[in-house]
Amino acid sequence: MNELLPFLVVGVTTGSVYGLAAMGLVLTYKTSGIFNFAHGAIAAISAFVYYDLRTLRGLPWPVALAVAVVVVPPVIALLMERVTRTLAAATVATKVVATVGLQLVITSALIAGYGSSALDFPGFLPTDTVTVIGVHVGIDQLTSAIVAAAGALGFFAFFRLSSMGVRMRAVVDDSDLLELSGTSAFAVRTRAWLIGCWVAAASGVLLAPQLGLDVLLLTLLVVQAYGAAAVGLFSSLPLTYAGGLLIGVLSALATKWVSTSETLSGLPPAMPFVVLFAVLLLVGRRRLAEIGGHRPAPASKPLVSRATGRIVAVVAVVLAGCVPLVAASKLPVYSSALVYVLIFASLQLLVRTSGQVSLAHAALVAVGSSTFSHLAVGAGLPWLLAVLLAGVVAVPVGMLVAIPAIRLSGLYLALATFGLGLLLERAIYGTSWMFGKTNTLPAPRPGLFENDESFYYVLLAFAVAGSLLIALVGRSRLGRLLRAMADSPTTLSTLGLGVNVTRVTVFAISAFVAGVAGALYASQGRSATGAPFLSYTSLTWLTVLVLCAGLRAAGPPLAAVLVAVVPAYLTNDTFSQALPVIFGFGALLVALYEAGASKRRGTGTGAPAPDEPGASRADERLGMPGPAAQRLTAAKKARIAQAAPARVRVGAGLGKETAR
Repeated sequence: MNELLPFLVVGVTTGSVYGLAAMGLVLTYKTSGIFNFAHGAIAAISAFVYYDLRTLRGLPWPVALAVAVVVVPPVIALLMERVTRTLAAATVATKVVATVGLQLVITSALIAGYGSSALDFPGFLPTDTVTVIGVHVGIDQLTSAIVAAAGALGFFAFFRLSSMGVRMRAVVDDSDLLELSGTSAFAVRTRAWLIGCWVAAASGVLLAPQLGLDVLLLTLLVVQAYGAAAVGLFSSLPLTYAGGLLIGVLSALATKWVSTSETLSGLPPAMPFVVLFAVLLLVGRRRLAEIGGHRPAPASKPLVSRATGRIVAVVAVVLAGCVPLVAASKLPVYSSALVYVLIFASLQLLVRTSGQVSLAHAALVAVGSSTFSHLAVGAGLPWLLAVLLAGVVAVPVGMLVAIPAIRLSGLYLALATFGLGLLLERAIYGTSWMFGKTNTLPAPRPGLFENDESFYYVLLAFAVAGSLLIALVGRSRLGRLLRAMADSPTTLSTLGLGVNVTRVTVFAISAFVAGVAGALYASQGRSATGAPFLSYTSLTWLTVLVLCAGLRAAGPPLAAVLVAVVPAYLTNDTFSQALPVIFGFGALLVALYEAGASKRRGTGTGAPAPDEPGASRADERLGMPGPAAQRLTAAKKARIAQAAPARVRVGAGLGKETAR
C-alpha cells in the first residue's frame, strides 16, 4: 500500500483540477443546452494572458493573475452567451460544429501568436514540498487540490441553497416561462457562462505549471474533463467532481502498473477516454437525455442545384486532368488534394447525408495508412490489393465507431466517437499494430507509376471512382434511408426498417473509403505516419466540410483544395497561420446561419408531432406520401390554430381532455 500512496496523492491533486474543469463544463451545459467544446480553449486563453502579462510585459504576478482570471472571463462569457442564445434553436450537429469552430479559432490564433512549442509558465505558487501521509507533495499541487475542492463544495451549495441556482436550472427548460416570472433569462445565462468561464480560467492557470504552456495540451484539457462529466452523467456536479478524482487516480495507478509494458504504455494518458467510452456505452439511454431536447434538422436549401453541382464536378475532373501540365514542383500538393477528395467525400456521406456526428474520422484514415504499409511492405502483397485490403481492414474499426451510434445520438455520439479517436491515438498509434515507436513506416508506390506525374493520374482515378461510389450510395435506396434516418429515426423504425443496420452500414462504407484514402496518402508520401491524423485533425476536417457542404458534389473537391492546395500557395506566414482561424470562424458563421434559418422555419422548438409537416419528411424521402396535414394551406392551418384554444377550453369545462 505504501508503494501506491505517491501515485494516489498525485492522482488526487491532478484529478481535482480535472473535476473542477468538468464542473464548469457541466454547469454551462445544464444552463445553456450547449456542450462547449471550446471550454479548454478558454482555459488556454487565460493561461496565455497571464504568461503575456507576467513574462513578456513584466507586470507583478498578482496583477497578471487578476487580469487573466477575473477580468478576461466576463468578456468571454458575454460572447458565449450571445452565441449560444442564437444556437438554442439549432440541431445538435450545428451546436457541435459551432463550438468546434470556436475552439479552432482560439487555438489557431494562440498558435499564430505564441507558436506551437511549449513555453515555460511562470508559476505563482510556491514549489516547496510538504509531507502528507508520508508522501512529499508540492505546495503548488496541494493548493490546486484545495482550490478545486473548495470550488466543488461552492458549486454544490450554490445550486442547493441559492435562488439563482434554481433559475439556472430553469432557464434551459423554458426561458420564456422564466421571463414571465420576472427573471431575465439573459442575466441568468450570462451569470452561468461567467461562472463557467471563471472555472475554465482557474483550471488553465492551475494546470499550466504542471503541463507546461502548450496550446494544444491546454486546449485539450476539456477532453480530460469529458470522462469526469460522463461519470456525473453530464448533470450531477458532485459526481462530476468525483469523476475527476477517479480519472486522476486511475491514470496515476496505470502509470505504475504498465510502466514495464511496451504495449500498454499509452494507457495512462488514454484513461479519461476509456472512462468516457465505457460510461456512454454502459449507462442506460434514458439517463443520458440531452439537455434542451433533440431537434430535427431543417430542410436547408443547398447553395447550388443538383445539376449545377454535377457540372461543377465534371469541370473539376477535367481541370484536374490538366494539372500535371501546369503544376510543376507543386504537383505533390495536388496529389494530396486528390486523396483529401476521398476523405471529405466519405465524411460527407456520414455527417451530411446520414446525420451521424462522428469525430473519429482521422483515426479511420490512420488505420488505412498503417495497414497499407504492413500489407505492402511487411506481407509483400501487390500494391492494388494492399490498398483495397487497407480499406477492408478499416471497416471493422468503422463498425466499432458505429457501436455508440446504435445506443446514442447527437452530442453523446460526437463525444463517444471523439473519445474513441483519442483512445486510438494515445494507446494504439504507437504500438506495433499501427505505426510503432518511430511513428513512421515505409509505403511503396506501384512499380509502373513511380514518378509523380503517372502516380497523380492513379490518384485521380481513385478520387473519381470513390466520388462516384458515394454518389451512387446517395442515389440508391440506401441513400434515401440515410436521409430519412437523418430526418427522423423514429419514423424509419415505425415503417419496419432497420435503423441500426442502416447506421452500421453507412459507417462501414465511410470507413472503407477513408481506409483507402489513408493507403493512398501513405503511398503518395512514400511513408505512413500518424502525425497528420491526430484527433484534432478530425475537428478541422469537420469545420472545413461544413463550409463547403452546401455545394453538393462539388463540396469535397473544394474542401480538399482549401486544406491541401491553398496553404501551399500562401508564402506569407501570416496568411498561412490565419487560414485555420478562417476555417473555424467560417464554420461558426455557417452554424449560426443554420440556427437562425431553423428558428425562422419554426423547427427549433422541438421535434414535430406525428401529424405535423416536419414529421413526414422521412416518408417523402422514402417515396411515400405524407399525411394530409402536410397538404394544408397556410390559411387552413391558421384557422385550425385559432380554433384549437376554443376546443381546449370546452374540454376543460367538461373536465375532460380533448384528443384533438
